[in-house]
Amino acid sequence: QVQLVESGGGLVQAGRSLRLSCAASGRRFSNYALGWFRQAPGKEREFVAAIDTSVGLVNYADSVEGRFTISSDNAKNTVYLEMNSLKPEDTAVYYCAARSGYSPFNYHRAPFYYYWGQGTQVTVSS
Repeated sequence: QVQLVESGGGLVQAGRSLRLSCAASGRRFSNYALGWFRQAPGKEREFVAAIDTSVGLVNYADSVEGRFTISSDNAKNTVYLEMNSLKPEDTAVYYCAARSGYSPFNYHRAPFYYYWGQGTQVTVSS
């Protein structure tokens, strides 16, 4: 069993930055798919970014490409999401997710992941 705890959310002005962290307990991230998803009020949960911890391969949603960076520290069992040039439309609850093994075909799909954090709120004001 893997427990995930996100932190780092908050209220920021448009154009500013935030870094989210997701700490895991229970397993090592040596061969895991780690993802960040977000859900805005009234909308479905959507993919943001994912990383294959075995080789460092990363993927991003088009809406955040070039602004967000996902990374992992396997020794600390932590995954990060660095968010720059934030926009009001980035406002959402952000969730981290994990599962063993990465799939280049499914990393963007929420049902692919076994474990989820409780979420952290990010609010971007204009």
